Amino acid sequence: MPLHCQEVGGKNYEASMAHVDCFVKELLSSDAMKEYSRARVYLDENYKSQEHFTALGSCYFLHESLKNIHQFDFKAKKFKKVVGKEIYSDTLESTPMLEKEKFPQDYFPEVRTISHAFDLVNIHLFHDASNILAREKSPSVYSGMRQKALGFVLDRITDQRFEKVPYFVFGDFNFRLDTRQVIESLCSTATMQTDRVGDTNEVEKLIYRESENDRKVVLQLEKKLFNYINQDVFRENNGALFLQFDSELSCFKERLHELEISFPPSYPYSEDSSQGKQYMDTRCPAWCDRVLMSATAKDLVIKPENEEKYLVYDNIGPNVCMGDHKPVYLSFRLTAGAGKPNANKHKCCNVQ
Repeated sequence: MPLHCQEVGGKNYEASMAHVDCFVKELLSSDAMKEYSRARVYLDENYKSQEHFTALGSCYFLHESLKNIHQFDFKAKKFKKVVGKEIYSDTLESTPMLEKEKFPQDYFPEVRTISHAFDLVNIHLFHDASNILAREKSPSVYSGMRQKALGFVLDRITDQRFEKVPYFVFGDFNFRLDTRQVIESLCSTATMQTDRVGDTNEVEKLIYRESENDRKVVLQLEKKLFNYINQDVFRENNGALFLQFDSELSCFKERLHELEISFPPSYPYSEDSSQGKQYMDTRCPAWCDRVLMSATAKDLVIKPENEEKYLVYDNIGPNVCMGDHKPVYLSFRLTAGAGKPNANKHKCCNVQ
C-alpha cells in the first residue's frame, strides 16, 4: 500500500515538523497496521536546506501475505529484498533505495520518485498563484507551466539510465479547470464589473452580476477569492458537468492514463472540522489530486481477473474534514509476476 504525501509537517512546517516522526511511529505500531509486517517510509523533513527541501513523504506498507518483495537499489542497480520496517528522513540524499530530485530552478516545484518492480512516482506540482491571472487566457499561463514540469518528470523517469518499467504517478498535480471557460459557463448571462487598483491600474476584483433579478452578484473573483453563489453545482453528480473543463492532461494522452473520475473535485475543501463537504471560497474547485499511470501500468490494472469490486478509484472521507485536499486512491489487484516484463527472479504477489 503506497501512500504519497505532500507538505509534510503542514503549512507551518517549522513548528509542526517535530510531530511527524512521532505520528509515523504510532501509525506503524497501531492495531490497524498490524498485518503490514514491512514498511519503508521516506520523509523529507530538512526544511533548513531549501535548495533540496521538497516537503514530500512516501510511505510503503507491505502486507504479511506478500512473501517475496524486492526494492530497487539505484546505486547498485539491482533489486534487494525488503525486510523489517525502516524510516528515513535525515539521509534521503544518500539513500540508494530512492531518487529524490527537485525541478530546475526555473520550474519551481518539487518531485521525488521511488522505484520498485514498477516505478511509483510522488509528484507535487505548483498551484495557481492568482485567480485573476488564471482567468486571462485559456488555457492559463499556470497550466502551461505545469505541463512543462510534468513533461520534465516523465522524460526523467523514462530516460536511458534504467530499464523501462510500468510506472504510476500520483500526488497533488494541482491540475485546475480552465478558469476562463468555467466562468463563461457559470456566468453566461451575467455582466462583469472590473475594480482596479488606483496607482497601478491592476485588476483587483471582478464582479459578475445577473442582468436582471436586481442585478444579484453571481461570482466575485479576486487573487485568492472564487466566491460563486451556488457551490453545490460542483458536488452535483460528482461535478461531472465540469469534467469538460479538466483538460490539462490532454497533451499527455499518449503517455499517461487514468481511470474514470467518479468523485467530486478534490480541492479546496474547508478546514473547519464541522464543514467536511464544504468548499472554501478561495479557488475554483478542481481535481488536483490524481493517480495516473503509463500504458503498461494500465495493462496491469485493467485485467479480466480484476473484478469490478477490486478496482476502485475514489476519494477518502467525502463527508468529513480531511484538510483542504480530499485524499484520492486507486485500489486494484496485481497478479503474481506482474510489473517488470520477464521478471523471473522477483515476482510480486497479490497487492491491494
